[in-house]
Amino acid sequence: MAGKERQRLDKVLAHLGYGSRREIKKMVKAERVIVNGAVVRDPELHVFPWQDRIEVDGEPIHYREYIYLMMNKPQGVLSATEDAAGKVVVDLLRPEHKAFAPFPVGRLDKDTEGLLLLTNDGQLAHRLLAPKKHVPKRYYARVKGVVTDEDKGAFQAGITLDDGYRTLPAELTILHAGPVSEVELVIYEGKFHQVKRMFAARGKTVTYLKRLAMGALVLDEKLAPGEYRELTADELASLGAVQVS
Repeated sequence: MAGKERQRLDKVLAHLGYGSRREIKKMVKAERVIVNGAVVRDPELHVFPWQDRIEVDGEPIHYREYIYLMMNKPQGVLSATEDAAGKVVVDLLRPEHKAFAPFPVGRLDKDTEGLLLLTNDGQLAHRLLAPKKHVPKRYYARVKGVVTDEDKGAFQAGITLDDGYRTLPAELTILHAGPVSEVELVIYEGKFHQVKRMFAARGKTVTYLKRLAMGALVLDEKLAPGEYRELTADELASLGAVQVS
């Protein structure tokens, strides 16, 4: 649904999660929907959702076209909208958010946790994922093996992966070096299993991976794995998203 043109009432209410078209038809028949002070008789009535006062059961609706959600993705859940074999991130959403049909912007591996943006704003997703944009992604990782300054230099120069692809320069920060090292890593691409493959090229194994940031968006550490919230106005602005309401 785009622009500020008239929209069918049943489509508007379905978009906001008030039910299916059939359920909304029953609501209208039961005189539970009011537009600009008048009881609605026709579910196909055309309205201006940004301007008209629409009430359901006496409560005004707040129309919006897009939704932007920050999730702390848990391990064991797929970054997808559907999968025949496993649980996906949209399964973690409440019905009022799932009604917007959001999708994950990019992917995190099934066993990786951390920041995941879900939205139905395709233009924003494209801007964040476009290869030429080189949007930075920051990770925390635990790595089996001693991570050294030599590794740091190799990452800065670009790592040649197992398929021959050479990555863009990456910024490796060593938090702790030991049999199990702790690091932060900033990459500017999103190749399949990229962080794990970069360390594998250096003879090391990633045992835990968490995404902390994507561009200007930083994971809210108050979110437990599996929890999510809507983005704030400041976070939307930092991504260049404009929420019209």
